[in-house]
Amino acid sequence: MPRRKLEEKNIRKLTRMGREGSSIGMTIPKELVKELGWRERQKVVVKKSGKNLIISDWEK
Repeated sequence: MPRRKLEEKNIRKLTRMGREGSSIGMTIPKELVKELGWRERQKVVVKKSGKNLIISDWEK
């Protein structure tokens, strides 16, 4: 299988979660998660900014 070009590497698809499809999921590249120091099951905050989403670390 050919490798993706660098600019296409971070393109992701949205996927319906569960039977009812009331939620949508997306994978995050493990390289980015590692770089941010995040871990599995970590809480994050998702904010809408215009037509973009901002995902940041959740702080108590």
